[in-house]
Amino acid sequence: MAISEELLINVTPRETRIAVLENGVLQEVYIERESKRGLVGNIYKGKVVRVLPGMQAAFIDIGLERAAFLHESDIVVADQNGEKEGIAKLLREGDEVEVQVIKDPLGTKGARLTTQLSIAARFLVFMPGIAHIGVSQRIVDTAERDRLKEAVRKAVGENNENGYIIRTFTEGCSEQALQDDIHFLERMWHATQERKAEGRAPLLVYEDLSLARRALRDFVGANVEKIRIDSREGYAKAVKFAKKFIPEVVDRIDHYPGERPIFDLYGVEDEIQKALSKKVQLKSGGYLVVDQTEAMTTIDVNTGAFVGHRNLEETIFKTNLEATQAIARQLRLRNLGGIIILDFIDMESPEHRTQVLHELQRALERDHAKSNLCEVSSLGLIEMTRKRTRESLEHVLCESCPTCEGRGSIKTPETVCYEIFREITREARQFEAQRFMVLASKDVVDVMLEEESSSVAELEAFIGKPVKFQVEVMYTQEQFDVVPM
Repeated sequence: MAISEELLINVTPRETRIAVLENGVLQEVYIERESKRGLVGNIYKGKVVRVLPGMQAAFIDIGLERAAFLHESDIVVADQNGEKEGIAKLLREGDEVEVQVIKDPLGTKGARLTTQLSIAARFLVFMPGIAHIGVSQRIVDTAERDRLKEAVRKAVGENNENGYIIRTFTEGCSEQALQDDIHFLERMWHATQERKAEGRAPLLVYEDLSLARRALRDFVGANVEKIRIDSREGYAKAVKFAKKFIPEVVDRIDHYPGERPIFDLYGVEDEIQKALSKKVQLKSGGYLVVDQTEAMTTIDVNTGAFVGHRNLEETIFKTNLEATQAIARQLRLRNLGGIIILDFIDMESPEHRTQVLHELQRALERDHAKSNLCEVSSLGLIEMTRKRTRESLEHVLCESCPTCEGRGSIKTPETVCYEIFREITREARQFEAQRFMVLASKDVVDVMLEEESSSVAELEAFIGKPVKFQVEVMYTQEQFDVVPM
């Protein structure tokens, strides 16, 4: 069945959310808050604060709360024999080094760094200092691979000292489009080097594009039919960006002016709430139980109310087959990464085990993140890894619950604030009211009146009504009421 994709972009002053729908079903959610923008792709002039020869690593100050981590394997400098000299000979405390973030800080761990710098555009990835042209493995046609490499080689000239990786989206693109990308990347790199010369470490010299622009650059392939944006300003910025860098997608960008919130219209809000639950219901009556810990994630498959029509083995097999599709979707939707253990219901038939593994591999083919699977064990377990470069949906939206000492999680006051903003906007359209009263916990009200006070003022101006707040000491952090008055 052909896949039809849509991108829904919900823009507010402090938060951008993107939903990726395939055939009308939510598959992925991306969230970026102005106060907590991801760091992956950012380039810094950093300062070495500590070298650890025993770990062959160094800690680099790039201006964050925690020092970032640079391993010897992520340093591109090598001796004449192509072998690393050891971290102590490569770096010394106090040295300044240009580095790029390849993994965001997570939990107690600082950001992960590399000295192999790169800047991505629509079709190409620029790598300064490496005179090499590579092609994405997903472009399988040999003639097309050769055509693209020759086009890039021709565009950069014989004396080029920098490298380019041809991205998957490049397949079929014109030589002119490649030249435009190369000129764009050269301008970006020149601006980065000018910024680098301006100040001392730690210093941010290049910041990756905003989430909405990255989505247009990275997610919009041939299958994407529409990009719907609910902000007029966000729509104008997206069209301007697309006209300059990806003109072929301009006609697919729409402004959504409806009164009903776009995520409500497509059922995305409900799906996000479900993705924060441990239990995932299957259509057959079976269900998954998803447990996310710092060390690994486990997903348990259960038959539940599904009893089948013939025998127990058939019931187990059908439940496991259905679970493969649900698991692949949950991995993308929740953005689960690292080590993942899948506990399928034990199957006696080797043929059934092979078929379940094959169906899981097929279901994961559309996942942007790379994954590796092991064979089904005799206990019905599949061990797998999935590449993780950003925090999971739960880590973005929730925090450890102080009441249960970290055994569960609740939404942060910031997340509840944004929910309250959306609820006020929704009720302002439904009810004729003189003002609105928000009843919430002390932590949420404090955030509203302090960190988010400017957002409250913007909201009041938008709806034309004042908003008052009242602390309810019996309310939990997630509880609130919006009362029209």
